Amino acid sequence: MVGIVYKSTGSWYTVKAENGDFYECRIKGKFRIKGIKSTNPVAVGDQVRFEVETIGDDTIGIINEIEDRKNYIIRKSVNLSKQTHIIAANLDQVFLLVTLNNPPTYPVFIDRFLITAEAYEIPVVLLFNKVDTYAPEELDEIKFLAALYRNIGYTCLGISAATGKNVDKVKEMMIGKTSMFSGHSGVGKSTLVNALEPELEIKTKQISQQHAQGQHTTTFAEMFDLSFDARIIDTPGIKGFGIVDMEK
Repeated sequence: MVGIVYKSTGSWYTVKAENGDFYECRIKGKFRIKGIKSTNPVAVGDQVRFEVETIGDDTIGIINEIEDRKNYIIRKSVNLSKQTHIIAANLDQVFLLVTLNNPPTYPVFIDRFLITAEAYEIPVVLLFNKVDTYAPEELDEIKFLAALYRNIGYTCLGISAATGKNVDKVKEMMIGKTSMFSGHSGVGKSTLVNALEPELEIKTKQISQQHAQGQHTTTFAEMFDLSFDARIIDTPGIKGFGIVDMEK
């Protein structure tokens, strides 16, 4: 059978088959010794081939082949510096959520992310979120940053996932595509997904006031089919972004 990986939780993968059914799958051991240095040989968005087995009362899938990826977003693994972590594969575009504060997103983080996406020819849209919370001088700073990235060819949009400002424009850009949402914890990824598709009710948490950093609410990447002919991959919040596996 052929399917697409919708969810990755350690050694188990949720795969949506061509017939629309979902299967809980594991991988054959050989994937782990094929020279793949990634902590996750199978990523959300991967197209895979699998066989279905019945063990007792359970029906599980065994992934035996990963189709060639058209692209992927990769970074250095947090815990094992010599290994890498593939965040998601086979993307049409990425929305990088940026906040000026609460939590702060620094240009060096934006640049590292853009460089990685550029290396794998993945279009990126910068979403400057929480514009409803900024003082006038902070909005000026956001406008300056947006102008900086627009001048080198990136689409930038000021939004508020909480109030719905420009969420309709984000939705328009997503129709017919597989998109990934990324950014630091607490920038509002899950809030934005909920604004786009309230029925999903993805868990969100308030920003930790003590550290002004988001709390990790999404612990693994997961893909969702949306009602307006789009697919979204919601990802865990990223603290740092280590560049890896590309030519200078």
